[in-house]
Amino acid sequence: MSQRTALFAQHEAAGAKFVDFAGWDMPIHYGSQLEEHHAVRQGAGMFDVSHMTPVDVRGDGATAWLRHLLANDVAKLKTPGKALYSCMLTEQGTVIDDLICYRMRDDWYRIVVNAGTTAKDVAWMQQQAPAGVSVEPRHELCILAVQGPEAVAKAAPLLGEAGAAAAALKPFNAAAAGDWFVGRTGYTGEDGFEIIGPAQAIQILWDGLLQAGVRPCGLGARDTLRLEAGMNLYGQDMDETVTPLASGLSWTVSFDDAERDFIGRAALQAQRDAGDLPRFVGVLLEGRGVLRAHMAVQTAHGEGELTSGGFSPTMARSIGLARIPAGDADTMDVIIRGKPVPARIVNPPFVRLGKVRVPGLDATT
Repeated sequence: MSQRTALFAQHEAAGAKFVDFAGWDMPIHYGSQLEEHHAVRQGAGMFDVSHMTPVDVRGDGATAWLRHLLANDVAKLKTPGKALYSCMLTEQGTVIDDLICYRMRDDWYRIVVNAGTTAKDVAWMQQQAPAGVSVEPRHELCILAVQGPEAVAKAAPLLGEAGAAAAALKPFNAAAAGDWFVGRTGYTGEDGFEIIGPAQAIQILWDGLLQAGVRPCGLGARDTLRLEAGMNLYGQDMDETVTPLASGLSWTVSFDDAERDFIGRAALQAQRDAGDLPRFVGVLLEGRGVLRAHMAVQTAHGEGELTSGGFSPTMARSIGLARIPAGDADTMDVIIRGKPVPARIVNPPFVRLGKVRVPGLDATT
């Protein structure tokens, strides 16, 4: 039986159409995925992401252990509330999950993991944790993402004593006060917050945001927004069969400290030293059709595959992400219904902070 978040009644009242996602009944849209997408790009939208799980890591050895657990280096987090994006890897260097890690104190970090990987993530972390370091999934907490150019102005006044601190946050920082844990992070390419709190507080916040004109948004718009932003989706763009180096995520792997022996380091170093890594690229379809995950592509250097694809409401074009053979190439053919359709290779993101980033296309939404 599917699980339901604490906002299920609010979703029903807003006219949500539900789908099963990782064992949860989640809204796919509230009538118009297209309008929800544009609301985030042009105003403010909110997403219930309470199917994801905050995990608290506590103990005097938390920092040292997380430097071993994660491919990115939490030693970069010099100030309370600072966050980083990282992958958690197997010994073979493949991706168990991608996540955000917030350093609140030397002995308290908060990690937010994906819904479909929560059980294996927590099991892996607890298996790896040394004595004196606790790993506590906070299933009782809910998460609401508020995204868009008007998100901060509309959400901050509703956050009580945390509101002023939240409004002053820089990107990839968090503040905790009272019931609220607020990160200036997101999955849309727009400004905004990801807000963690108790169920009742999140329910009240949802109602307040609705009254302030923030539009409820479902998983459909969340996917088109993250694709425009060039952000990976776990289970499509990377998983336990590929490494971050083959998934456009080399920037999340820190080799800077030669003494830091993080899980998967040896495998990644071997892959890096061997060279000939596949490219992970953005794709802009030039011909007719819609890009979808797992479509085959053909480049001058061989075959590849789309890992994500869809229609971009902002650009009114079909876009995708693809893993292709190494080598210089700026065009490809995508095989759609057995026929090659020309496409351009571009650098993600396609859209960020309301502006189209693809050369030659309109620079604004």
